[in-house]
Amino acid sequence: MFQSYESTRSSNLKTTASKAVLKGIADDGGLYVMRDLEHKNINIEKLKDKSYMEMAEIILNEMLDDFPEEKIRECISKAYTDKFSTDEVTPVVKVGDSYITELFHGPTSAFKDVALSILPHLMTASYEMNDIKGKVIILAATSGDTGKAALEGFRDVKGTKIAVFYPDGGVSQVQKAQMVTQEGNNTFVCAIKGNFDDAQTGVKKIFTDEKLINELRENNKIFSSANSINIGRLIPQIVYYFYSYIKLVENGAVKMGDKVNFSVPTGNFGNILAGYYAKMLGLPVNMLICASNENNVLYDFINTGVYDRNRKFYRTISPSMDILVSSNLERLLYYMSGKNIDEVKSLMEQLNSSGKYEISHDMKKKINSEFYAGCVFMEETEKTIKETFEKYGYLLDTHTAVAYKTLEEYKRQTGDNAVSVVLSTASPYKFSRSVYESLYGEKDGDEFEIMDELSERTGVPIPVNLKGLNKKPVIHTTVCETNEMGNYVRKIGGIK
Repeated sequence: MFQSYESTRSSNLKTTASKAVLKGIADDGGLYVMRDLEHKNINIEKLKDKSYMEMAEIILNEMLDDFPEEKIRECISKAYTDKFSTDEVTPVVKVGDSYITELFHGPTSAFKDVALSILPHLMTASYEMNDIKGKVIILAATSGDTGKAALEGFRDVKGTKIAVFYPDGGVSQVQKAQMVTQEGNNTFVCAIKGNFDDAQTGVKKIFTDEKLINELRENNKIFSSANSINIGRLIPQIVYYFYSYIKLVENGAVKMGDKVNFSVPTGNFGNILAGYYAKMLGLPVNMLICASNENNVLYDFINTGVYDRNRKFYRTISPSMDILVSSNLERLLYYMSGKNIDEVKSLMEQLNSSGKYEISHDMKKKINSEFYAGCVFMEETEKTIKETFEKYGYLLDTHTAVAYKTLEEYKRQTGDNAVSVVLSTASPYKFSRSVYESLYGEKDGDEFEIMDELSERTGVPIPVNLKGLNKKPVIHTTVCETNEMGNYVRKIGGIK
């Protein structure tokens, strides 16, 4: 009954939506996907005049098919009521010839809030639905934004502990301050000596470490994930694609049924994959535009069909995109291969063993019909921030600027003048030094001092949750090697 989810690597590993949310990752290291997603449909006509929360209810009921409707409603209410600085949750604004959906009005000023505000409630509901008695230990690797959003979402949530790993020196000063000052009696933060991919690989290894899993089981504990490898993180992100579209219809930018483009700053491929899910559910999407920075592994993959992580890793001014192993791409491969699990498994084995794989000509053709890829390096990113502010008075962060510029390049190359939406993934104040220097040149001083000056000079207010962060006491100071991550988890799990 309701076993509508399966692993991308084994059709024998079928489960319910609630168990998929609870487990986070399949026992074979694969990701949970809804097998018959293409048979699901959201009637967009019925979304007209609905609030964000009402739309979320319709979409989550479709995707989380073993959850009772009243439970979904309760989770949504707890997640979004009075938690965002605007009742719209993700407002849509016009900037130049395009539109921007602002996903940064949540408690940590990043798009991750939209999903991580509801995931703890979905997980608690799953916990009860499956009669789990022990504790759930949530693990997350972060390139900057997931960490704080997950910590804030799971803070003091009954029956859980959460551990977040971030790359030491690989996040902005504001992102780090948000994490290391995190309160809550169940929150743990650890910097790792390495980059985001090292942190993510370390977490995945822990999830498939039989010895550690058995040790936890003996202590009445189980693992789960707060990264977008957890289907419960990915599904809520579908909502803002539909919401953006309906807002365009309501303001007369498009007629119902017209196709639109979405440009998305992309790292781990979760945010843009939610757009593909929205399209599968019936949203009139023309092209999903995948925007990369110097770490342009996805740009190369979409254009050549070869995924190759064996390349130089760059630390950039858009650190949340500094990723060379885009985990959610595995879910796309599942659908693009016609759900050929053996093929997906083989590709993932090649990635693990050699860091590289090549997809078939047919798969590449299918992907190219759905996705366009562009990449924007630092100089162009800075220039885009400056030009957009000077032309339109709109302040882009260092990730959204990559997507904004990529969209401009897409329009120039293709001549496609369809209405287009850029997903804005973070407040510019999370990267205040980079944004300030893009506008006004080099600047000495602390990132928090620069934040105040940036607001003073641009007139753009600082989000309340970022003010005074540097005055909060530092609680989390642990730094470890990647091979010590398992022992860190043992320690917080009370395993000797």
